[in-house]
Amino acid sequence: MAKKDLEFLDRIEVKTKDYLERINGAIDGELNRYSDSRFHGPLKYALDGGKRIRPLVLLLAAETVGHSDDEKVLDAAVAVELLHAESIIHDDIIDQEASRRGRAAFHVKYGYSTSLLTADFVFAMILAIAARYPDRRVATTISNAAMNMCEGEYAELTIDPEVYKLDWEEYLEVISKKTAALFETAVRLGGLAGGASPEKLEALTEYGRYLGIAYQIHDDILDWGTEDKITAALKRKGEERLLLARLQSMRHSYAKKAKDRLALLDESAATSLLRELTDFSVERDF
Repeated sequence: MAKKDLEFLDRIEVKTKDYLERINGAIDGELNRYSDSRFHGPLKYALDGGKRIRPLVLLLAAETVGHSDDEKVLDAAVAVELLHAESIIHDDIIDQEASRRGRAAFHVKYGYSTSLLTADFVFAMILAIAARYPDRRVATTISNAAMNMCEGEYAELTIDPEVYKLDWEEYLEVISKKTAALFETAVRLGGLAGGASPEKLEALTEYGRYLGIAYQIHDDILDWGTEDKITAALKRKGEERLLLARLQSMRHSYAKKAKDRLALLDESAATSLLRELTDFSVERDF
């Protein structure tokens, strides 16, 4: 890991420690509701080791509109991390990944049948959390995210990079649905749980969308030399350097768009931390 990443992680760890402790505590509390379930062990495995960046930006989004430490915000954060965990189970099956986060992928450890059932159980948990909110926009936002993520995954699944080349609009549509949709949902849920005004809620929603796009573009740059289907379908023979340069430009463009949305919010420690996370999302080496 590069020195700049280590320095950032040291700095950001101090600033996010309390947030992450609250998030992990809330996840443990939610799992304890199902301590008698056969799925309890698999659930703990599925949720162990994540970076929690999506629930983190949710909490920060709520704080930018003046709302922080309460059960309503943390429930939404748990729902977002559960949806992320469910998507990972499915993605690793589809992509036939053998490992995740330095250990066996979920389907390798538990088998395909248990994996599919666990993912279904996780979605039922998400529905139970959404039902706690009288504001129907919470459930609608989560539902839209899940559908968009499925659309994005299906679009990638049907791409054969040997015979089809993506154009830029198609590329952005796929990553907007597959990855950015959950970032957008996380930040929007933070705004909803925090009682954001319509103007601030829209600014937060757009921030999350642009952050998610920038985050995924940077991941694709890091994976440029691998067999990733999306980047493989984007490449044209003899144009790899030009395409990579465009991706590098796009990631900074979307990061800037995200930070421009933050300028519409009141300045605070939470807003500043969101800005730092945005910068890091397009500079990290991992």
